[in-house]
Amino acid sequence: MELKRMLIGLEGLKVKGNLEIDIKGIEKNSKQVKEGYLFVAIKGFSVDGHNYIEDAINQGVSAIMIEEGCNLKSIKIPSEITVIMAKNTREALAITSSNFYGNPSSKFKLIGVTGTKGKTTTTFMIKEILEKAGKKVGLIGTIATYINEKKVKDSDRTTPESLELQQLFSEMEKNGVEVVVMEVSSQSLKLHRVAGCEFDIVVFTNFSEDHISPNEHPDMEDYFNSKLKLFEMCKTGIVNTDDLHGAKIPRLFPESNITTYGIDNYANVLAKDITITNSYVDFKVKITDRNERVKTCIPGRFSVYNSLAAICVVQKFGISPEVIKESLLSVRVPGRSELVDNKLEIPIMIDYAHSPESLQNILEAVKSYTRGKVISVFGCGGDRDSSKRPIMGEISGRIADYTFITSDNPRTENPQDIVNQIEEGMKKTKGKYSVVVDRIEAIRQAIKMATKRDIIVLAGKGHEPYQEINGVKHPFDERVIVKDLIEEIK
Repeated sequence: MELKRMLIGLEGLKVKGNLEIDIKGIEKNSKQVKEGYLFVAIKGFSVDGHNYIEDAINQGVSAIMIEEGCNLKSIKIPSEITVIMAKNTREALAITSSNFYGNPSSKFKLIGVTGTKGKTTTTFMIKEILEKAGKKVGLIGTIATYINEKKVKDSDRTTPESLELQQLFSEMEKNGVEVVVMEVSSQSLKLHRVAGCEFDIVVFTNFSEDHISPNEHPDMEDYFNSKLKLFEMCKTGIVNTDDLHGAKIPRLFPESNITTYGIDNYANVLAKDITITNSYVDFKVKITDRNERVKTCIPGRFSVYNSLAAICVVQKFGISPEVIKESLLSVRVPGRSELVDNKLEIPIMIDYAHSPESLQNILEAVKSYTRGKVISVFGCGGDRDSSKRPIMGEISGRIADYTFITSDNPRTENPQDIVNQIEEGMKKTKGKYSVVVDRIEAIRQAIKMATKRDIIVLAGKGHEPYQEINGVKHPFDERVIVKDLIEEIK
């Protein structure tokens, strides 16, 4: 593609060289650059792409994009290479990538879902309903990328970098995808990963403290404002009005067409007469012009909110109540309140909860509807925020009837040191517990302890099929482990 066409939509550029050259590809990683490419130098948190410009030149690039303020005095750029200076190369990469791939998001309906919690489940629910209605659907999110029911790759972040995102969109377009539903993280909005995307519907699930760190958001205000950028990109929104921050959005965007949903407060789409058990949740909601009874086998009050968000979205596509009800009944989300069917008929739930708030939420949720004991099995990841470990121990000790403190991706840390820190918080409570560092053994003991009236919550790993120890990811799929242990116990 002609370089000049790739830069459409970018303002304030400074250019040295020829813009009418043909560009064969884009790269931000100098190791992946090929002859005839455009190399975009990104200043990252730990690596500055401007330090690798000479490497890119040696690989045969035709053009280089740099950011205003970078120091190029020590770099010799041959006169035949076009140099473009942009105000923000992250944003420029996103828009340039979209142009290079033919603006693929304009060729299908794009649904963006943001929020602290519920993004993954909501996107899976939307995908399930649309597919049952006969639509060809793509999904991009925390767990994996899917194109037309086929999983094409596992994810290493919630929202891909802009170049990869546009490549995925292009692939989806080639495969005849009609609707793409994607999780949009606050970080992706702040770092312009979704710049150049044309959203048709955006969803706000909820907002609570998370992702506050030097490399993410300095404070809650920045975190919330980053999420709001999604509503600046689309006039059609769907918002949880029971959430204090979500309730502000219709007032902040008075020109937008915003549909609200909720349980406790007035909303356009309201859930009533809710029943929650340890294996399902059902509720009454008005779909089109009549009240319907909706049931989903993802238990918990939060499942009502996620279902409502999905219902609001698919009603924009005119999906029938029958298809909506059938889909929500059958949907399963890997590692999100996922119940593992087993021959002992013990409720065993796998959940990705790996922060104090998410652990508290899942344990309080199951506690509210479980007739017997809540048995918590969890650990904390190594090489991550150690301050949360005693907090999570205290939370489990306070809420669960019994806790197994165990290992979860110790990485380069000693697993025993991690569980000792968790135990410090546990000792502040009267909760009963055991320390079993071997996670498989901890799960085995939990299963032997449980009855059909109880529920076991395996928290932390969720959809992850591995246990990371000293840089090596060992196979560790809790669904498989549970089934093998139950066969052994039987």
